[in-house]
Amino acid sequence: MPQTYFTPATFRFLRALDKNNSRDWFAAHKDDYERHVREPFLQLITDLQAPLAKISPHYRADARKNGGSLFRIFRDTRFSNNKLPYKPWQGSRFFHERRHEIPAPSFYMHIQPGDCFAGGGMWHPEPDALKRIRGFITDNPAAWKRATQSKPFREHFTFWGESLSRPPRGFDPEHELIEDLKRKDFAVGENFDEVLACSNELLPWTVATFKRVSPLIDYLCAAQELEF
Repeated sequence: MPQTYFTPATFRFLRALDKNNSRDWFAAHKDDYERHVREPFLQLITDLQAPLAKISPHYRADARKNGGSLFRIFRDTRFSNNKLPYKPWQGSRFFHERRHEIPAPSFYMHIQPGDCFAGGGMWHPEPDALKRIRGFITDNPAAWKRATQSKPFREHFTFWGESLSRPPRGFDPEHELIEDLKRKDFAVGENFDEVLACSNELLPWTVATFKRVSPLIDYLCAAQELEF
């Protein structure tokens, strides 16, 4: 039978957390977090293991409670002006097996009231990784266009993130892909609503989304000399 994961209670909890973002409130409602957010998300990650391995044997859906695909709900407030202790959303990234050795693109899923999405890429890549991507696009423009300008890709995905206002230093301002070369982020996503999030279509939709974004992930892996 097709599986459902999240329910309206998932989104009620996240909305309530957004309004009552304190350690005391979270401690009093931790059972709701486990039951309605964390446990169903970990089950979804578990059920994504086999289909993700078919997309790429080098990517992992890691369902461990700590240190796996699921992000912590606790915010790191040390270097932020925002001192609220919790994220009013839950996200997961599905990472390359060599992520600790080489900067690597990821697949991603995000659950938040009014802002659910899935996709992938590299968000805020470090300068060396960013330079590699730009150089690879310059050297392999046809493959970049195949990866990002197909009809399924354009119909479903939007590039997110920041771009330079001027061409990056050392790159031809007249290059046919100059707008892509200006990007500081190479990540795309597609939004979905709470109805889909709470339905038994979520798993197949996510798998289809990851398949559609995989040409970009493959290209970014090649730019970093990673297997896909």
